[in-house]
Amino acid sequence: MGKRYWLIRGHDGSKTIFEKQVGLGQFSEEQIKHLLRALTAKAGLTFGEIVGAYARRRTTISNQLLAVHKDFNYPTYMCGSDPLFTASVVDKNGKIHRNPVKG
Repeated sequence: MGKRYWLIRGHDGSKTIFEKQVGLGQFSEEQIKHLLRALTAKAGLTFGEIVGAYARRRTTISNQLLAVHKDFNYPTYMCGSDPLFTASVVDKNGKIHRNPVKG
């Protein structure tokens, strides 16, 4: 297995609005989640929506606009809807590999 990278992308509809590849060791998974939230907030949310995203769950102002989801089959995190930001673990060619089946 060769060197791995985080491929971070932003999409607004079908248009790519951001793309950056960085070494895998430069971010932990928790840092990647925080980064995706920040990029999503900056690119598409109002101040009020950001406040609601950080409010306690099930309160009147709470929303899930900055929720980060992980793809079950691939090492990919995603946040937002439009714009949508993703971070995937890729090889040097930019290919995402399926998570190994644990059994």
